[in-house]
Amino acid sequence: MSLLVKICGLSTRETLDVALESGADMVGFVFFPPSPRHLSLEVARELGRVAKGRAVKVALTVDADDATFENIVDSLKPDILQIHGKETTARVRDLKQKFGLPVMKALPVETVADLAALPGYAAVADRILFDARAPKDATRPGGLGATFDWHVLENLDLKLPFMVSGGLHAGNVAEAVRVTRAGGVDVSSGVERSPGIKDPDMIRDFIRAARATHLSSPLPGYGERSDRVSDPGEGESPRSQLSTNLRR
Repeated sequence: MSLLVKICGLSTRETLDVALESGADMVGFVFFPPSPRHLSLEVARELGRVAKGRAVKVALTVDADDATFENIVDSLKPDILQIHGKETTARVRDLKQKFGLPVMKALPVETVADLAALPGYAAVADRILFDARAPKDATRPGGLGATFDWHVLENLDLKLPFMVSGGLHAGNVAEAVRVTRAGGVDVSSGVERSPGIKDPDMIRDFIRAARATHLSSPLPGYGERSDRVSDPGEGESPRSQLSTNLRR
C-alpha cells in the first residue's frame, strides 16, 4: 500500500483539481485569518462540492469557537476536523461529541520533551499530526516551511494513525517517512511558489515522490495507509476507503 498523502491549504479550483487528479487522499482547507491560506466560507462551499467523494476533506482551525466550527461544517461539510492550536484534550472530546466528526490533533515538535502531551491526546483524538514547533514570534502555528528532527519520532510506539508535517517537499518526503515510519504526510508550503500560492507542478511532484516511497520495514499496526497508488478511478472513493480508520 502507498503512503497517505494530504495536500493542505488549497484555496483555488485549479490547484484543488490538480491535487485530486494527482491522487491526493486528503485535501485540507484552512480557516484561520492570519494564514495566507485562509478561506472564506463561500469559497469553502464551492471547493467542498468539488472534492466531495474524491478525497477526504479536512477543515483546519486554530483555537476556534463553536460558532466558527458550525459555519465551517455547514459550508465545507468536512470529513475530519484538524485542530492546530492549544486545544485541550477536553476540547477534542467536546468537538467530537458536538459535531460527530473525527478529530486530528496537531502537536508541535522540537524535542522529545514535546511528546509528553501525546498520551493524553492519543486517548481522545482519532489521528495525530506531528508538525514543527513554530518560533515564539510566529503569527501562526504551522505552514511555515520549517522541519523538525524526525529522529524524535524514530522509536515511537503509537497505537493511533499519525502523519508528519513541517517543511516537507518532494526532495525530503522519502527520508521523513523512512525515519518516522509515519503512515501519512501533510504538505502545504512545500508545494507553494509563494506563501499561500500553490504551484500545480510542485503538487504533482510531491504526490509522485510520496507515492514512490517504500518503507524498508513494516508499518506499525496503526500506521494507516492508502490503497490508492494513482488517480481514484473506479471502485471505492477515497472517502469510503478511509472512513473506517478516520473514525477509529
